[in-house]
Amino acid sequence: MADYILAIDQGTTGTTVALMDSTGRLRASVNNEFPQHYPKPGWVDHRVDDIRASVDKGIRGVLRKGVCKASEIAAIGITNQRETALLWDRETGEALNNAVVWQCRRTTDFCETLKSRGFEKTVRRKAGLVLDPYFSASKFRWLLHNTPGIRRRLDAGRVAAGTVDSYLVWQLTGGERHVTDVSNAARTSLMNLKRLAWDSELAELFEVPLALLPEIVPTSGTLGHTRGVRGLPDGIPIAGMAGDQQAALFGQACFGVGDAKCTFGTGSFIVMNTGDELLHSHAGLLTTVAWQLGEGGRPVYALEGGAFICGAAVQWLRDGLKLIRRSADVEALAAEVEDHGGVEFVPALTGLGAPHWVPEARGLITGLTRGSTRGHIARATLDAIALQNADILGAMEKDLGRRMRPLRVDGGASANNLLMQIQADVLGRKLIRPQVIETTVAGASYLAGVGIGLWRGTSDIRRIWQAGEEFRVRLSAPARRRRRDSWETALERTLR
Repeated sequence: MADYILAIDQGTTGTTVALMDSTGRLRASVNNEFPQHYPKPGWVDHRVDDIRASVDKGIRGVLRKGVCKASEIAAIGITNQRETALLWDRETGEALNNAVVWQCRRTTDFCETLKSRGFEKTVRRKAGLVLDPYFSASKFRWLLHNTPGIRRRLDAGRVAAGTVDSYLVWQLTGGERHVTDVSNAARTSLMNLKRLAWDSELAELFEVPLALLPEIVPTSGTLGHTRGVRGLPDGIPIAGMAGDQQAALFGQACFGVGDAKCTFGTGSFIVMNTGDELLHSHAGLLTTVAWQLGEGGRPVYALEGGAFICGAAVQWLRDGLKLIRRSADVEALAAEVEDHGGVEFVPALTGLGAPHWVPEARGLITGLTRGSTRGHIARATLDAIALQNADILGAMEKDLGRRMRPLRVDGGASANNLLMQIQADVLGRKLIRPQVIETTVAGASYLAGVGIGLWRGTSDIRRIWQAGEEFRVRLSAPARRRRRDSWETALERTLR
């Protein structure tokens, strides 16, 4: 009986492929990393072939675990790094350039030009997003202006544009389907949030021909079928697809209005379910689509705030400063000291995201003395991750006009107990970590399972989801205020 879901989680630094059974239990997973490329300061690229190879290798690797046969896979769910933009040839499937990664700031000048011409209100009103190089539209424009031989291919109608989800479906279906789901389309600056359709005014503004873009489809439901995928039979339905943060929100069973989660990955992202209300932020947050279950289903909207650098700050301690050998070592190193010792690290290594939106900001370490140690820098790094999230949460509460419920946390860095305790302390909120912390994988699996009727919507998913450890606030309110004041002083220096 085919009752396993194959989940593909294509992330910024690697790809995880996992198998979930019909009870909602994750039975196996493999992860394959791939290199990042930094051709200029502030630029971040991926080789598209590296992305594809990591997915292919992951599919073969998870099947070698022997949990099930390929013929027992009932559906495939996809979740992906959002906003990363790429172009490929419709006839050959060949990538036409490197993918421009969501972290990349190469289109800052163009976005600033649009701001100076007064177009930010238009983008916010229609797409729910700020004018920032973070989002896909300006990246598509850059690729169209800077890819050798693009004009000849455009004239021949051979160019396809899309985010990573679109590219993966194209490859998995043997080029039969060029689609993106509403959650990924909502992150391009090209989709009208009310109509869930590409907007011709926005496309003209960013100089992106609509003919290049994929069809927009729901997050759950049959989106295509496998064809010619090594190791998999033809005909497996691809039945769920969502951007990583929306997949995590679904995977955390945040189905009620006001439910929120924070994913600690390369960046950290807080997303809050606002139901069918399209709530525009007045505090620097983004309005986005969380999901749409089935053709004609009502869209669920969300507010989101993201810090570009979270786990990437720890990777920088490892690879850039050589302070630790493994990312996991940061917890023990930070625990060597009682607190940050006055050291502040503002990890604006690729600019600042919500709620500040300063793409030209650069990182800062301040407060160093002769008594400062490696431990203080490590502790300041964990503090910075938590404090960035606290800033986002504060902005979110302003928009809501009320306090949030306990925050659900997930992602690789949520396994760091010290970081989770710091987060609870600086937020002044209880944190709940689920038993399965890789909720992007879970969300993609749930969406695919719902898409084929394996589970009957969100009510079944609520029963599957299980809470794990809780982290309660230990820091007093005055101490929390002092810690936040010290952070804000350092942040102001970065923003000058």
